[in-house]
Amino acid sequence: MTQRIGRSRQRPSVISLFAGAGGMDVALERAGWRTVTATDSDSDCVTTMVASREAHIPIMGGPCDTYLRGARIVRADIRGLNGADLRPARAGKAWRPTLLAGGPPCQPWSSAGLQRGLQDDRGQLISEMIRLTDELNPSLVLFENVRGLVTAVGRTGRPGEVLAWIKAEFENLGYATRFATLNAADFGAPQRRVRLYMLASRDVRLPAIPEPTHAKDPAQAPGRLPWVTLGEFLELLPPPYPEDVVRPNERRAAELATLMPGTGLRTQGRVENNRPSGHWGYRQDCFVADPLVPSRTIRAAATPDWIREPSGAHRRLTWRECAALQGFPPEWRFSGGAASRFRQIGNAVQTAMVEALGRALLASADGAREVPHSAPLPAEFHRRVRYTVAEHKTNGEHRVRVRASVR
Repeated sequence: MTQRIGRSRQRPSVISLFAGAGGMDVALERAGWRTVTATDSDSDCVTTMVASREAHIPIMGGPCDTYLRGARIVRADIRGLNGADLRPARAGKAWRPTLLAGGPPCQPWSSAGLQRGLQDDRGQLISEMIRLTDELNPSLVLFENVRGLVTAVGRTGRPGEVLAWIKAEFENLGYATRFATLNAADFGAPQRRVRLYMLASRDVRLPAIPEPTHAKDPAQAPGRLPWVTLGEFLELLPPPYPEDVVRPNERRAAELATLMPGTGLRTQGRVENNRPSGHWGYRQDCFVADPLVPSRTIRAAATPDWIREPSGAHRRLTWRECAALQGFPPEWRFSGGAASRFRQIGNAVQTAMVEALGRALLASADGAREVPHSAPLPAEFHRRVRYTVAEHKTNGEHRVRVRASVR
């Protein structure tokens, strides 16, 4: 349950980097944090945050305050920013935020991209977050990214090297770290979005990872609620605006009609050493959503999943529905055209998941000072790295050739 926040209490401060459309700030402010500065380099994202701040949208569960009230919203390339650019007006060099939060661009590590990692300029931006952590000296840090970062290769080509480097860099700055991959559906979101999170602490208790509240099969997880399905969630939303509805052409409609919900049109099989018949998947733009489970991960593309209506006709999820699946307030003022809105929404965090982490971070911030100690990486991470090492031995050279051919 989201706690009620009033003006009488000074909430702990957070600076958000790579803020995008403000999803991280929405989640953390619901948990009880106060955004003092949010920054991003994208003009539509910044316009979205400014317009939403000026709309005075009440924080869910806390009508005495509004999202981003009083926050500085800075449009800038993070590589040109320093601590002084991000501190509140008139704050001295000794001022520091309680929390620094951010999710550097995920495309270099995402399975939906070319996975160029540190060879991609965007892959270098993690070091900028580390630099600003050193300059701002927050008590706590929240880092978010795609699960692919767990096995990402570094400069020597070893899977898992990038995550080990991130862990070591924060620890060298004096932060204890804890990593986990979490599924938003396990925390009540109507979306199966798995992401990597790092919680770090310098001088308070290192937060524990919150316990899931929901489960795919509650019978196997006593005390947890069932996942919130896409169908259940859409029934709670108003009918889509006619101008937002996208329907397939005649040829595509005929193809979609042959598919079962939860399946899509297949990609062409990619032959690999251990898959001579082809390594295939579903085309991202031609998938029919299953209403009986949470939605698939909302992507930063204007081709979300198709919905089969009771009549048998198909339409795509609208950008407003995608924003709701990500947990944005319905009043959030997205700027730009349809493609930009889908991009802003897909690149955001899922707010239910980050709100749960925000509450765990807040409990540590409110606690006594102590010297925290890092938690070991989860056993799941080591298993994934071992599997990736084996996969690289089998198919690595082939995949490098494929990626090089599409650049």
